[in-house]
Amino acid sequence: MYGTRRADGTTDPVGEEAGGWEELVATALLGTERRGGAPEALLGAAAEATLRRRAGLRPAEAAARPQPAPPDPRPAPPEAARQRLAQLLAGRTGAASGGGRRGSAPDLTELLPQWLATAGRHGYRAPEELVPALLDAARARTDLRPRALALAGARGVWLARLNPDWRFALRAAAGGAGALPDPADREGVARLWAEGLFAERVALLGSVRAHAPAEATRLLATTWATERAEDRLMFLDSLRAGLSAADEPFLEAALDDRSRNVRATAAELLSALPASALAARMAERALACVGPGTVDPPTECDAGMLRDGVVERPPAGRGERAWWLGQLVEAAPLECWRERFGGLDPARIVAFPVPGGWAEELHAAWCRAAVRQRDALWSKALLGPPSAPPAAGPGTASLAERARLLETLPQDERASWVAEFIRCHGLSEAFQLLGVCRVPWAGPLGRAVVDALDAARDAGSYPWSFSGVMGLAERCLDPAEAARLATLTAIAEPPCDASPGAAAYWAEAFQRLVSTLRLRATMLAELTPPA
Repeated sequence: MYGTRRADGTTDPVGEEAGGWEELVATALLGTERRGGAPEALLGAAAEATLRRRAGLRPAEAAARPQPAPPDPRPAPPEAARQRLAQLLAGRTGAASGGGRRGSAPDLTELLPQWLATAGRHGYRAPEELVPALLDAARARTDLRPRALALAGARGVWLARLNPDWRFALRAAAGGAGALPDPADREGVARLWAEGLFAERVALLGSVRAHAPAEATRLLATTWATERAEDRLMFLDSLRAGLSAADEPFLEAALDDRSRNVRATAAELLSALPASALAARMAERALACVGPGTVDPPTECDAGMLRDGVVERPPAGRGERAWWLGQLVEAAPLECWRERFGGLDPARIVAFPVPGGWAEELHAAWCRAAVRQRDALWSKALLGPPSAPPAAGPGTASLAERARLLETLPQDERASWVAEFIRCHGLSEAFQLLGVCRVPWAGPLGRAVVDALDAARDAGSYPWSFSGVMGLAERCLDPAEAARLATLTAIAEPPCDASPGAAAYWAEAFQRLVSTLRLRATMLAELTPPA
């Protein structure tokens, strides 16, 4: 007989009557037919044994009551906005139509990021009763976390300490240790830097960097030699914000770090400083390889190149000389090419014939340099006119690379370029480009998108291939466009060669677009502080 011991030392009778809990488990695993007995009897015995085992447990001692949550002085949003947040967090959407279509009701879950962003701009805090649901939403969607945690504030961190499911909020809040010292408090900063957890130190370095960039570099230098390689890499990455010539001595010394990844990151940061000594060394090497009508890549990767961040071994499918050439050109300051090409501007340099089949490699390296150095003039030259065929761009045919180049342009120029691209080429290749444009889209860009969608419908195009752009339009069009779009919600007479059901789908999609824009307008009005 197997007995189950209670906390008071007595024996569980079930152990005597049924051979113990272990015997019940073994019977359940092997089956009652092999062990003898009826399934009903086994289930009854298991239920009785479970009740007896629970009854024999002593309650644990009560834990100390937690301290109250710290006060949050920020105002709560207006009542209508509170109700809207509850609706968005619940994720209620319109029922989908038959055939897997989304229906004409707005997708509320996609509007939550805009609600959070707008509430943050108005300086609101999260309503107390909705903080748990907000943390649950941030747990499920990492894209929501920065704004959701900012809105939840100290109360969100307080709650996260009581629920392990929300531990991500503690990591985001400097390891959960509370407020960071004032960057001007040198003693407090030095103490936390010396004694804090890694997450706290990363947050502290970012705070000091935002307040006084040079002071952050000085702080990092005090412990640099004793930091682990992976920590040095993370700390070094924090210097991207506010990078300036004042960081050059520290970064130049980091080129001799014992970690290859640290050396590579230091070289990348230095190459983003066109006046740095590394940039000058790279310019000298690159200019020796490339000139008007000539391209002669390096034949070896010497020790100096290795120290300056050039990776010796190319990836599969790339030749060594092309690989080295691309890295040299990418790290050279773009201004050095004007003199090398006789004073030509970037557009003419990019258009200059490149011999020996090196054009793609050279232009791709210039694209990376323009993105790294945030050079809008070179970016425009490499993008070329938006009317040019996408596969024949002067710098790159890659849409991903074009999107990165666009990010270096001022917002208005970016939107104008993408609008003209859509007018010339339609929407099939514009999705990535639209993703880098400011929300809400500028008027000309929004009209270009809607006109292209309308033209696709009139042409009898397969409607589901535009669902991604339509979803983007729901989130990014100016809500003021809703009135102009209302005429597109009717079911139009489809062309004879249109896909079956296409007309109804297009009408439904435009209805959802209009209803979403109207809901966004209402949502923004609800968040507006009372006068």
